[in-house]
Amino acid sequence: MPEMFQTREKNGVVWSACRLLESPRLLHGFSTRLGGVSTGAQASLNLDHKKDSAANVRQNHLRLAAALGYDARRLVSTHQVHKNEVRVAEAADEGLVLDGPTPYECDALVTNCPGRPLICYAADCIPILLWAEDAAAVAAVHAGWRGTAADIAAKAVQKLVAVYNADPARIKAAIGPGIGPCCFSTHDDVPNAMLTAFGPSVERCIRPDAAEPGKFLVDLKQINALRLQSAGVPAANVAISPECTCCLPEKYWSHRYTKGERGGQAAVIMLR
Repeated sequence: MPEMFQTREKNGVVWSACRLLESPRLLHGFSTRLGGVSTGAQASLNLDHKKDSAANVRQNHLRLAAALGYDARRLVSTHQVHKNEVRVAEAADEGLVLDGPTPYECDALVTNCPGRPLICYAADCIPILLWAEDAAAVAAVHAGWRGTAADIAAKAVQKLVAVYNADPARIKAAIGPGIGPCCFSTHDDVPNAMLTAFGPSVERCIRPDAAEPGKFLVDLKQINALRLQSAGVPAANVAISPECTCCLPEKYWSHRYTKGERGGQAAVIMLR
């Protein structure tokens, strides 16, 4: 069986695409750190405004847009705060990210507007792209551990249902590169948050860290997959990238690996 996620490159910009979301009706991609203009800890395709110049970030957004084939001037961005706010992307939101962080806060976006790309960011957190095929609507979701515990993946599905009358059974989901259970070693606050939120259903996603007694290894990708399924998305409609950002620091930024001295990659989705 072919790999579900495939690496692509154009003009030096490298990203991955998910076979589950491949369609003439849809554009999407998960960026890497490769192919941009930023330097130092943010080298090179940094899309995060926190520690880079606005000019560099703007140019990197333009490069990614040219490679994937969307209009950066119509891009709608998240302004992530590790919560579970899901925002309907509006025309007034388009292009704001090219000049700096957006003035609103949200960790997920939805739209049914063709030609309006949505973007979310990650540097260990889990990026999730959703396509409600029957409703012709999409979502871009940022799921850090706090957002995961706040059930943002399921809430994004619920937003697609409430706003666009999507059928959860027709939604397809791609869970992109993020930190894996190989590297996400935590104290008991993270496991406790997951178990409090979701109960025994997520026990299989948490195990003791044999290398560090008293800590736990948590599989955020799998927890988000389970939460998507709890919202009605069939397991067969959920693809999970095997790539761990912390294991691949030359390809992706990892907040944990760099101890916070890093840029950010992104996930983009757009209805054609």
